[in-house]
Amino acid sequence: MSAEAYDIVVVGGGTAGAFAAATGASEGLDVALLERKSESEAGHIACGDAIKGKKTFPDVLDLDYLREESFTNQRISRAVFENPRGETLDIPFKSTGAVIDRKRYGEVILEEADRLGAELQFDTVVQDVMQDDDGTVTGVRAKRDGNVLEYEAQVTIDGAGALSLLQDKTDFSGTHFDTNVSYSQFCSAYREVIDVSEPVDYDDAIVFKPTEELGYLWYFPRSATEINAGLGFQMTEEPMELIEVLKRDLRNRPEFANATVKDKLGAALPTRRPYDSAVADGFIAAGDSAGHVNPTTGGGIPGAARSAHWAAKRAAKAISEGDVSEANLWEYNRDVMTDFGKRFAAVDLYNIWGTAHEVNDLVDIVSSLPGQQLVDALSSGSSEMSLKLKLETLVKTFGHWRALSGLYKVSRKASEITTQYNAYPSSPRGFEAWQDARDGVMEDLYEITGADPKY
Repeated sequence: MSAEAYDIVVVGGGTAGAFAAATGASEGLDVALLERKSESEAGHIACGDAIKGKKTFPDVLDLDYLREESFTNQRISRAVFENPRGETLDIPFKSTGAVIDRKRYGEVILEEADRLGAELQFDTVVQDVMQDDDGTVTGVRAKRDGNVLEYEAQVTIDGAGALSLLQDKTDFSGTHFDTNVSYSQFCSAYREVIDVSEPVDYDDAIVFKPTEELGYLWYFPRSATEINAGLGFQMTEEPMELIEVLKRDLRNRPEFANATVKDKLGAALPTRRPYDSAVADGFIAAGDSAGHVNPTTGGGIPGAARSAHWAAKRAAKAISEGDVSEANLWEYNRDVMTDFGKRFAAVDLYNIWGTAHEVNDLVDIVSSLPGQQLVDALSSGSSEMSLKLKLETLVKTFGHWRALSGLYKVSRKASEITTQYNAYPSSPRGFEAWQDARDGVMEDLYEITGADPKY
């Protein structure tokens, strides 16, 4: 068995892994990135491909190069919500977004990590986590070409994705690392990249359509003739035959007549709030591995990029100080929680509210909400409506006033959750008190919604 030593070992070559490795290397550290796929397949990941634009990413990579190589459609200016009964809701965006070629995007961010000095090792399957007698994570054990390899590290960054193997293998006793994780807090998703013969009339839009299993279909145009079409469902609901449901909807859409499927892939992703703590002695989780995904839309690229950047920054500081303890890595948690973490935690309340209602009722309510208020609620967990809009919404949602009243109360709780996350403690000492206060808001939420506890 051979052993290699690094400052940081990053597991996983997705967005989180690449940004963590690139950031660590740019800080002058000795960094290894371990990716289970071959070099030719690295970056091939199931994704909706939609992002807000270059501003999504930390300025550690060559973002102009990333945009030129992988942003295939930079004119996304609206969302289209398709009611299954035939109506549509057109929602303009305040700023334009983009749809990317996920494979090329994945290749570029790995190229950039390599350019900045990270050592990329492909075909490397991590099988175990190494810990010392005190419980500090000291690296990982992996296999490549039939050989067992040990990678020693002062800090291990977990970018291995949803339901990470590393967390199954690590003993977190004596730490505050969030182990309150179950399959029901995740979504199963499937997507195809499809070439159509004629340009679609929604190449400036991302299109959503709800499904029966508390999920949605999406149609995101990489270009006017190349569409990312996919769907997902909450694992709290009855299992969905993803491929058949997608094919059935495709057959009913004339633009996909005689279309050609270029690529198909499935994945699991978090539809939950961020981990309460994603650090332990010598260990940090980022991206999907720490629940850094919008729990309603499934958007995970921004959270992965930013959290991984912060993780590597905090790891570099801890290494320079000779202290990689949980307490000394703790500020990473606060970085996340007081930024996008509070928004995702607030959005999660709407997700929980949705589990207590029938899909048809949800469609009626969502179809009646003003578009910008809907976008604000799903992206940040909060929105404001004028008295006129409130009155118009009440008229449109006649027959659903009880549910709408509950939704209003949920919005109040979303504001309270945001306040709690802004007060996330700066050290582990205040963690239990913070959890108790946050959980008090959650108990109120379950009473309001009648939903089963999610955590």
